[in-house]
Amino acid sequence: MTVYIKKITFFTIVLLPLLFASCNKIFDTNNYVAYFGGEIINPNSKVVFLCKDNIVIDTIKLDEKNRFFKKYDSLAPGMYTFKHDPEYQHIYFDKNDSLMIRLNTNEFDNSLTFCGRGDEKNNFLIELFLKNEDDKNNSFGIYDYDFAKFNKTIDDNYKSIKSYYSRRKEAINWDENFDLYAKTMVDMHYLSKKEIYPIAHKNRTGKDICSNIPLSYYNYRKNINFNNENLTNFSPFVRYLTTMLNNISCTGATDGAHLNEKALVNNIKKLEIADSLFTNIKIKNAILNNIAFTYLLEDQNMSNNKTFLDKYEELSTDNVKQKEIKRIGESTQFLLENKKLPVVNLIDAQNNVVNLNSFFTNKTVVFFWTSDANSHLELVHKKASELKSKHPDWDFVSINVDDSPDQWKKLLLKYNFKNTTELHATNFKDLRDKWVITKIHRSMLINSNGSIKNGFVSLFDADFEDYLK
Repeated sequence: MTVYIKKITFFTIVLLPLLFASCNKIFDTNNYVAYFGGEIINPNSKVVFLCKDNIVIDTIKLDEKNRFFKKYDSLAPGMYTFKHDPEYQHIYFDKNDSLMIRLNTNEFDNSLTFCGRGDEKNNFLIELFLKNEDDKNNSFGIYDYDFAKFNKTIDDNYKSIKSYYSRRKEAINWDENFDLYAKTMVDMHYLSKKEIYPIAHKNRTGKDICSNIPLSYYNYRKNINFNNENLTNFSPFVRYLTTMLNNISCTGATDGAHLNEKALVNNIKKLEIADSLFTNIKIKNAILNNIAFTYLLEDQNMSNNKTFLDKYEELSTDNVKQKEIKRIGESTQFLLENKKLPVVNLIDAQNNVVNLNSFFTNKTVVFFWTSDANSHLELVHKKASELKSKHPDWDFVSINVDDSPDQWKKLLLKYNFKNTTELHATNFKDLRDKWVITKIHRSMLINSNGSIKNGFVSLFDADFEDYLK
């Protein structure tokens, strides 16, 4: 009872009557009314996005108290995601659910709680997600184990999680539609570790374990439905597919091959495996697109773009994504190592136009930010300042990508950033297209002569400082 009361106090008195009414009401068979609301503490922006299959179906504004509430006259049951950039999380709506969330962006997943009709299922999902994340973060050492010890370790962990899942399934009594996602979260986390093991063991110990793995080890693949459309965008399933494709494609790779050549061969092999494995066209295209996006945005692989893209276009039937991926492939060719950055429109705080041809006179880290992601803008500047103090021979240039230069200047006065040169992109579309800015966490390393050292890195990469040496 204490937990229930604690969760209820998260929400305003205004929302409670609606919440309790929906919990107790008996709905007609054809009535698919649902509610979604909640509170965001330390918001990064003033909006929450509700998405289905990676498509935004609603943009909900926060009020002055950072709360939101929305009634849907008809919302189909199923798995959705809600996004508060740059974070997201899954949310499952059953028929007539009334789901309220509360979260703090400083600890997005750890602080997330659900209340209202449908809350037990969703709180189970987030609890299971956190258990899996904790297990992932504490499991690096198991990939050093020999095969027998590794297998026993992950099997014991799986039994424990499966027992937890079974208890909650019985207590909550959810239906088979929800169970698809709950069981997938349990199983795919376990199977991902099995796929990761051969590659991680070799990387960490230098020993090729493949010859010690029995032929029956991968029998579980026969029982996976790779063509279930409901799982196309479900992150535990997508993560498993990624690790499985990496494992299969790396088998038999030539150790002596050049990194670019090896990456090209492996990624073309991934495309071919996906083409043969997935019969559902929607899923196949989604997987092919994911492989292509990932490959094209890895700097060490870009020199072989044309060969890769020719294969991708041969197999994909998604004409819209093909055009987007082809454009990205063409743009990345201008961001290869030792090339000059394509010219874009930038200004400084005094409205002076920046001439890129003469701007870089020292080794420079370039990073990006937007006022729509407050936590990121503060963290990335803090990180840049820390790096500058440790690496004084590097300059740090910050580029704001908001539409309004006036709003940018107000933020500069508010934050008074230290150890960075602040610039503003006057045409974000041009910047995005020429510099392939697909995510705000992207950074670039520029040599003192203005040429590109590395066009695709992040200040938050664990090994980022190695690039500065």
